[in-house]
Amino acid sequence: MTKMTKCTSALLASLLLGIGMSAHAATSDAYKSQEEMIKQRYDGAKKQCDSLSGNANDVCVAQAKADRDVALADNEADYKNTPKARTEAARTKVKARYEVANEKCDDLAGNPKDVCVKEAKAARDKALADIKAGKTEGEAHNKASKEKREADYKVAKEKCDALAGDAKTSCVDQAKAAYGM
Repeated sequence: MTKMTKCTSALLASLLLGIGMSAHAATSDAYKSQEEMIKQRYDGAKKQCDSLSGNANDVCVAQAKADRDVALADNEADYKNTPKARTEAARTKVKARYEVANEKCDDLAGNPKDVCVKEAKAARDKALADIKAGKTEGEAHNKASKEKREADYKVAKEKCDALAGDAKTSCVDQAKAAYGM
């Protein structure tokens, strides 16, 4: 190899390395910039909640937090670009939806509230089970199916609590039979 070829190769290699480093820096800068925008949007959304009172305020704040958490998780997943980061972002979305749904249940009272809470938990548990099932097949799928049945059974059983006597017993028996409990 001639001296000129070695020099050209070294120059080309350092140029490519520099481009790679600056591309990573731009990605890192974009990630940080997006993170800052997300936090600013959250602050604005939270301020809008101040005009509300009671549970409407609580729901508004929960929604603002959920939107922030989901956006931050998506931003991180995009930045890291790994299956683990994507799975974690999916979990964050599920948990955020649950927090908002659970907060909305506070508008209710008695058995309707209990049913609402159980439905929110069941939706969360089923979604988390789906995420687990997506990671590994076979055993995880069976476990996810079982967790979904258990979540649906809890909701059905909670609905039976509004009944009394034989009607309640019959309702619980039907729920057990329907969900294999």
